[in-house]
Amino acid sequence: MPTSLDDPKPGPAQRLRTLREFATSDEGRPALLGFLGACLITVGGLGAGSTRLHDPLLESLHLSWLRFGHGLVLSSILLWSGVAVMLFAWLWLGRRVIGGKATEYQMIATTGFWLAPLLLSVPVFSRDTYSYLAQGALLRDGFDPYVVGPIENDIPLLDNVSPIWTTTTAPYGPAFILVAKFVTNIVGNDVIAGTFLLRLCMLPGLVMLIWAAPRVARHIGANGAAALWICVLNPLVIIHLMGGVHNEMLMVGLMMAAIALTVANRPAWGVVLIAIAVAVKATAVLALPFMVWMWMHRLRDRRDLGSVRAFAIATAASVGIFVVVFAVVSWLAGVGLGWLTALAGSVKIINWLTVPTAIANLVNAVGGLFLPVSFYAVLEITRIAGIAIIAIALPLIWWRFRHDDREALTGIALAMLVVVLFVPAALPWYYTWPLAILSALAQSRPAIALIAGFSTWIMVIFKPDGSHGMYSWVHVLLATGCAVAAWYSLAKRPLPDEVGHPTTTASGQ
Repeated sequence: MPTSLDDPKPGPAQRLRTLREFATSDEGRPALLGFLGACLITVGGLGAGSTRLHDPLLESLHLSWLRFGHGLVLSSILLWSGVAVMLFAWLWLGRRVIGGKATEYQMIATTGFWLAPLLLSVPVFSRDTYSYLAQGALLRDGFDPYVVGPIENDIPLLDNVSPIWTTTTAPYGPAFILVAKFVTNIVGNDVIAGTFLLRLCMLPGLVMLIWAAPRVARHIGANGAAALWICVLNPLVIIHLMGGVHNEMLMVGLMMAAIALTVANRPAWGVVLIAIAVAVKATAVLALPFMVWMWMHRLRDRRDLGSVRAFAIATAASVGIFVVVFAVVSWLAGVGLGWLTALAGSVKIINWLTVPTAIANLVNAVGGLFLPVSFYAVLEITRIAGIAIIAIALPLIWWRFRHDDREALTGIALAMLVVVLFVPAALPWYYTWPLAILSALAQSRPAIALIAGFSTWIMVIFKPDGSHGMYSWVHVLLATGCAVAAWYSLAKRPLPDEVGHPTTTASGQ
């Protein structure tokens, strides 16, 4: 059985035989268990997922009862059972990663098993896919999605867009708007076909992530299988990005592929891909300044240039390539830079996932017991402070982490983490940005356990219909309990064959 992406590529028959052997082997058991969980999520999602408001398909199949009353209870039980099973399978694999027994092939094959049922699922844990389709239809129908919101285009796709986003202009780059337009050109206003095709359009992002993550990890001496476990099989990716159909999947995949090309001494192509990633979602631009350091190191070491000259050349080339690629994508989409002003639309989101909003909520909850507190006034102050922290921290991080590739990767991860923590609003899948980079950097047993606990908390705190349970103490305590159990299972529980080596790491360090 192949254990590395670098093994000679077998033919289709051999691949099928190898996959069959994997599925019937002991190392394939987590894959089969996760497959069962994904099937439960797919079935339960018919009633408890982010379903359409009016679903003629369910009605024609006489399954509308799954969305109401006892049917909704049954659907919710099935869906949450699926999430629990997939989390258990992921943690099971995590213990093998910590024990050094996981292979890259095992991770990739497992991804296929877990993903297959979710390709047929309704959107889960988010309704964003309906907004994507409506925004693509705007461009298709001659509107500028950076000037008007979906409400200006009175078509059936509008019915399923969350009310707060119907009047909001698109905050996504021209490359993703082109993808959404492509989908609506093919399927028209068919929501079901549109969701399915849009999810398939996210697959290249997942493939790029699978290709790039282990290469970046191996470049700095880390374990490729562990990287795949952290940033590909993570429920935030499989369930949220793919099950929920989020354009972060494309952005993260492109960003990691750009970094992989850069560390493989193809920095120009890396900048091309990072420009396309930014043209999907602006966050990817955080990686570009650190990629300049990587390019500078290569110019200095391979062409014997001085640091200042190497930096000047790397900067000029990066900016030039980025501007050209971005301009071409914008020209193909026939749009300008209006999407940048729409990025502020995230202020409509209020939850506990960012530090400014969490502080405002705490001040309101605790301070309100003693004094009159205006929540929105406090929120405005904390959000301004958060933006100030980001503005100060990013240049400092960029300058501090400049000396080699590992430092540059650390800088990208920290920059993205600072943005996610202090931006006005965040959603669960935002945390996949830093996780992709951390997959190569955070592979000690304590780090893997912390990632498992945090990912579990984020996974459980949100509800399948796209809402969250952060204002319910019962839900918060349940999510916290699950997170602690996930952390404990990887941090403290002895591994099956662990004898006197409790601190074994995935990378063998």
